[in-house]
Amino acid sequence: MREKLRRLEKNYYYTGRDLGAVWTKDKTTFKVWAPLADSVFLRLYKTGDVEDKDALETLLMKEEEAGVYTLTIDDDLHGIYYTYLVERDGETVEACDPYARAVGVNGERAMVIDLESTNPEGWEDDMNPHVVDEITDAVIYEGHIRDLTCATESGIFAKGKYLGLAEEDTVTFHGATSGINHMKELGITHLHILPMYDFASIDEKSDTAGYNWGYDPKNYNAPEGTYATDAYDASVRIAELKQLIKTLHDNKISVVMDVVYNHVADAAGFSFNKIVPGYFSRTGKKGGLSKGSGCGNDTASERPMVSKFIVDSVLYWATEYHIDGFRFDLAGLIDADTINECINRVKNVRPDVIFYGEGWNMPTHTDRKVALAVQKNSDSMPEFAFFNDTVRDLLRGSVFDKKKGFVSGNFKGEGKLAKCFTGLYKWCDSPTRTVNYVSCHDNNTLHDRLRTACPEATGDEIASMNKLAAAFVFLSQGVPFIQAGEELMRSKRNPDGSFNENSYNAGDEVNAINYDVVRNEIIYNVYEYYRGLIAFRKAHRMLRLTDRYDVKRTISKLRAGMGKGLLGFKLKDKEEEMLVYFNGSAEQRLIVLPSGEWDIYIDADTASLEPLRTTKAFASIQPLSALVLKRHRKAEDR
Repeated sequence: MREKLRRLEKNYYYTGRDLGAVWTKDKTTFKVWAPLADSVFLRLYKTGDVEDKDALETLLMKEEEAGVYTLTIDDDLHGIYYTYLVERDGETVEACDPYARAVGVNGERAMVIDLESTNPEGWEDDMNPHVVDEITDAVIYEGHIRDLTCATESGIFAKGKYLGLAEEDTVTFHGATSGINHMKELGITHLHILPMYDFASIDEKSDTAGYNWGYDPKNYNAPEGTYATDAYDASVRIAELKQLIKTLHDNKISVVMDVVYNHVADAAGFSFNKIVPGYFSRTGKKGGLSKGSGCGNDTASERPMVSKFIVDSVLYWATEYHIDGFRFDLAGLIDADTINECINRVKNVRPDVIFYGEGWNMPTHTDRKVALAVQKNSDSMPEFAFFNDTVRDLLRGSVFDKKKGFVSGNFKGEGKLAKCFTGLYKWCDSPTRTVNYVSCHDNNTLHDRLRTACPEATGDEIASMNKLAAAFVFLSQGVPFIQAGEELMRSKRNPDGSFNENSYNAGDEVNAINYDVVRNEIIYNVYEYYRGLIAFRKAHRMLRLTDRYDVKRTISKLRAGMGKGLLGFKLKDKEEEMLVYFNGSAEQRLIVLPSGEWDIYIDADTASLEPLRTTKAFASIQPLSALVLKRHRKAEDR
């Protein structure tokens, strides 16, 4: 197999950017890479449902350069579905187009499409609302389409749909903001949407709403049908997703797409592997599939035509759908060269697009020695940011046990946490390369993790820990990231009351965000604290540095009088001087201040853009809280 693959890579690399079906009103040209085929046929259908087995035509395709088979039909084929029949060694397989841009119900057939016909009004003028920002200016909010819309009292009509998330000015039955309205009020800049490409786990024909996170890719270049109002018409899901993106942009929210190129739902059934057996997926020395992803297969991104496929796909989403950022799931299984090429190709046309992902070290079998996109290779990927699990685990406690973290009284690793505050830690030599967070869709929510570690704590104490963790995320150098609902002390509870640590298919009952909890006084305070932190971060360039030298010039760690469980930092530039403290202990601490008067902007209860009060000589910091002060200036000089 490996020798066969080497011959393929040497003799059959195709450089063209026209794979798939390229439509014009007068003709459509089909191209598919099938270098091992004896012959390839194009089969046309009226519908995208495989239960309708009547083909309109079956046409022989012509082999051209580099193993590409092609056929041009002089007619307007918009709305016609198609597959490829690949004959090889006396056997015939039928496969969807790997480059399919539109697919029918359940993604078994591709559709020829006039993409311009799916554009919402004003699409030609649509753009990233944060086009000139640095990645450290981003405030990323991670959510699932159903989670954000499906609460019974969300006030959203089209629950679980692209169009539901696109509804504006929504409020719950009790008056709390929801959906886009909630995100705008919170102040986030980027909505990171869990997978919305076509995935395999939900039957799009079912009348019963299914639930899955979607980390099981089936067709990479077409949207998922369960979020559309009509899963049978391939154009509807495209039009409705574009409408969602346009509406988010209109509301000053950029869109990040969660992409999962590291594995597929079913290696044997994946269209690329059906057409070119074994090429898309890695194999071990004994011929079995590499399974570092934990999902049964790993993508062979180091193979030239797989790398090209990934790059083409990312570029397509960035240009056709106006996607403003890409979060790479298990990026550590993808080679660094491929991700760098994605970044380079996209930034040539969209320099505003951001890239980040999971750089975990995972076992996988590559064809040759390649540098993978893991944290330790950050230097070779200067425009890619990695999730910082050190920040996560030190603040809240490890995801691999139930022990406490800094915000709940475990001060082991304080020194590491202090370095993380600067955005410069081990593998990371620039704040632009670290994504700071304490919760995401994986593992327990922040609330549930804190409650698990501290079952005896009061609700007020859990809220204080939550706010302290958030303060570290938003006041540190790097890219702040929060899970949707974290600001509402979101909990995922099973019917028996236990916490759900992996809710990928648990349904709306566990996952839907209840916006109405903000009516609870404790939760309302947490929510307002998040709003204040976000606004404070946006207002201070010192918190959003992009260069290691600026960090070293601006930030110094305060050492005198700190004591265990108390971290302090001074930030100073030409315009301002700021003191930032984090008290993870259960005791009130007294801090000796530098000379002069100091205005307090953030304390245990409030995060504000205006001074809360002024002090000098000393300041007290409450248990489990942050404190931020700025050197006093007269109001007219601020």
